[in-house]
Amino acid sequence: MLEPSGLTWGVTIGLILVLLALDLTLAAARPHRVGFREATAWSVFYVLVAVVFGLWFTNRYGGEFGTEYFAGYIVEKSLSVDNLFVFVIIMATFAVPEEHQHKALTFGIVLALVMRAIFIALGATLLSLFSVVFLLFGLLLIYTAVQLYRHRDEDPDVENNVVVKGARRVLPISDEYVGGKIFARIDGRRMVTPLFVVLLAIGSIDLLFALDSIPAVFGVTEEPYIVFVANAFALLGLRALYFLVKGLLDRLVYLSTGLSLILAFIGVKLILHWAHVDIDESVPEISTPVSLLVIAVVLLVVTVASLAKTRRDPTAKAHPGSLRAHRAGPEQPHPDRGPDRPTAP
Repeated sequence: MLEPSGLTWGVTIGLILVLLALDLTLAAARPHRVGFREATAWSVFYVLVAVVFGLWFTNRYGGEFGTEYFAGYIVEKSLSVDNLFVFVIIMATFAVPEEHQHKALTFGIVLALVMRAIFIALGATLLSLFSVVFLLFGLLLIYTAVQLYRHRDEDPDVENNVVVKGARRVLPISDEYVGGKIFARIDGRRMVTPLFVVLLAIGSIDLLFALDSIPAVFGVTEEPYIVFVANAFALLGLRALYFLVKGLLDRLVYLSTGLSLILAFIGVKLILHWAHVDIDESVPEISTPVSLLVIAVVLLVVTVASLAKTRRDPTAKAHPGSLRAHRAGPEQPHPDRGPDRPTAP
């Protein structure tokens, strides 16, 4: 069992907070359109930070825990790409100016980290007390995988998000972004800006993603420290990755299918682990190296197949997928996809 010292926890959390503070400072001090070169530099930086940490972690705690970290990081990174689809839809739906998207994403990532830290603590406690939680997590992931596959060609209904609808109903919201402020005084009246609603939308969507990603990474490792750092480093690079690949996301047409396969695979892994512990030790388990190989192969095949598909059919567009079917209604064009790509209201 991995038992990092209080100093290790403190230094790790301190590093993450420093990186978050850097992002927040850049977003607040110099709102601007993030170009390709800048996005590439930051994306490479965050990947290198995660890799260097993984190498240190492997050297310090051994290859088994190191493999669990890299497997968890890859799982969370692949799931975070699906987050990016939703972020693109949110930014387009609320017409967020490009110079303020940096701030919205950074605050959204902070919210996601806080929520996932809570879920990690809760999940680790439950797993230590009740082994049947492995079965429940496994069934949840399989259910999510089935729903994601069934609705793989749909987009989330951001406008009808219950949190967003509630905010629109009870809060005074300005028409303009007011220089990227969250709160503003307009004509003597205290109001929230659309950026506040954007943050609510991102936060509530992140909450739903956390419900899937935390059980998924616990399927790779039972160590809370590894779960935390895998999530943190995957999320820290999300802001830069958004600006780097948002123009390429439409080409990953099979990503939702691939993610559903990964979630189903990890769900089966968790159920086998529960059966091995609680029913019969002769029940086989799936090792972490095998899990890492399966996840990597699925992502590679999905990426290659997606690029081949869009090369043959340039009109093919990707969707992040949805966990439920949308209500039937009049078709409306997606903000980024033009009138020929209808989306559910």
